[in-house]
Amino acid sequence: MFIYKPFQVDSVSCYCKVDSGLKTVVEARKFVPGSKLCIQPDINPNAHKSKSSRKERSRVQPPLLPGLPDDLAIACLIRVPHAEHRKLRLVCKKWYHLLAGNFFFSLRKSLGMAEEWVYVLKRDRDGKISWNAFDPIHQLWQPLPPVPREYSEALGFGCAVLSGFHLYLFGGKDPLRGSMRRVVFYSARTNKWHRAPGMLRKRHFFGSCVINNRLYVAGGECDGIHRTLRSAEVYDPNKNRWSFVQDMSTAMVPFIGVVYDGKWFVKGLGSHREVMSEAYDPESNSWSAVSNGMVSGWRNPSISLNGQLYALDCRDGCKLRVYDGATDSWNKFIDSKLHFGSSRALEAAGLVPLNGKLCIIRNNMSVSLVDVSSPDKQVESNPQLWENIASRGHFRTLFTNIWSSIAGRSSLRSHIVHCQVLQA
Repeated sequence: MFIYKPFQVDSVSCYCKVDSGLKTVVEARKFVPGSKLCIQPDINPNAHKSKSSRKERSRVQPPLLPGLPDDLAIACLIRVPHAEHRKLRLVCKKWYHLLAGNFFFSLRKSLGMAEEWVYVLKRDRDGKISWNAFDPIHQLWQPLPPVPREYSEALGFGCAVLSGFHLYLFGGKDPLRGSMRRVVFYSARTNKWHRAPGMLRKRHFFGSCVINNRLYVAGGECDGIHRTLRSAEVYDPNKNRWSFVQDMSTAMVPFIGVVYDGKWFVKGLGSHREVMSEAYDPESNSWSAVSNGMVSGWRNPSISLNGQLYALDCRDGCKLRVYDGATDSWNKFIDSKLHFGSSRALEAAGLVPLNGKLCIIRNNMSVSLVDVSSPDKQVESNPQLWENIASRGHFRTLFTNIWSSIAGRSSLRSHIVHCQVLQA
């Protein structure tokens, strides 16, 4: 009589028992994508390659670049512009793994070769979210992989950058399922989306900021009886978990926020639609009411750069002002002397730091760079002070200005939702 005896699997490609906590192969596949059902489930724990076989395999592996040691090959590859990295990943598996690891980009950053790109999320005329990245070296908008499906039509979600190269989308409201706790992030190094632990509380139309590489969220709304929220929480990427922090003094739906002097300032609407403002101090884990000149004259968008707080002084972003802490007031800083129009298409929607300058992004995807460090603040004598970059959607003539104004009056106009800067 023939008795079948299962063979032991001597291959690391079997993941049936990848973890004692995974009871089924289906659960194992969640952690090991592409794993297949194994008909020989008994894994031999001693099935490891010998040292001699590993040495032989390393000797036969092809170099990164034929005729060059790998260290010299890496020295060549790190000098390739970020815009060409998508092509590098397609050359071979060895190049793909090199670019997917931290070593390659850490080396680029340490040698001053890391590039900063502007990433813009925009709500199109059909109500869906699309996004592109602006390459300041070639002054071109580059395509990106689609946003995750749950954020393709989401409302009131947050957007922030951690570690310099991870762009997070979190919370928001799904048109069908309501408020979300979901968190996803995009890596500029791998050009892919990944999942992260969800927030502790569902919320949308909330405030968010990053302090010391930690992501803070507060306030907002949640579907249910108590719509306006007071709760606040923080995400630590090193621990990969969320935790609650001190609640806000009053429930609020923030519509503007900025990190300045180590504190997070927020301004929004209270439960009875009254305008309120508070400041959060992460050192003392406390909120305090704010009613000084900074908040009263505060406009969006605004940003803190090199210890100074800047804000745009007109709708199309042609003027810039700065906050003076000594007098507790906002002062005129730079005037571009060029007014583009007041339509929604020409409205300045984003203000971000880019290579030491302030970058202004408008709804029609035009970009301006302002050198705030220049001692000469007069555009007439210093043309490099304020540069309007010709890019996709950029207006160049009086005709296109008028056309943009007409198009901006349409009820189905598109607009920018978030702007961030990533390094790669």
